Order: sequence, then structure tokens, then C-alpha cells
Amino acid sequence: METAVKHYKFVNSKTGNTIYYYSISKEMASEDITKQLELIRAEVAMSNGVFLGTIYWEEIKEE
Repeated sequence: METAVKHYKFVNSKTGNTIYYYSISKEMASEDITKQLELIRAEVAMSNGVFLGTIYWEEIKEE
């Protein structure tokens, strides 16, 4: 049985470009998901040489 996941994209707010995708278990507590996404946001900013405040995440909603 597969674990249900939420999908997120990390976006450079200056360019509007999505620069990273990430999936996380829906079973995690909301505050743990937020902490994990903040860690990933910092890693994405550092690896792309972009100011941390420029990166934001957005959940990808399945329609």
C-alpha cells in the first residue's frame, strides 16, 4: 500500500519560475510539514544561489 503524499513546488518569486518539486507524506503533523518545507526552502535557496526570502512554496493541488 502506498503512502498518501502532498506535492509542493518551490518558486523563485522574482522570476516566477518553479525551481524544485518536493513530495511529503500526508500523515505528518501540520507543524512537521511546515518545518520540513522550511528546511527544503533553505536548501533550494542555497543550492541555487538565491536569497532565502525570494523562494516560496506552494502546494500542487490535484484537480
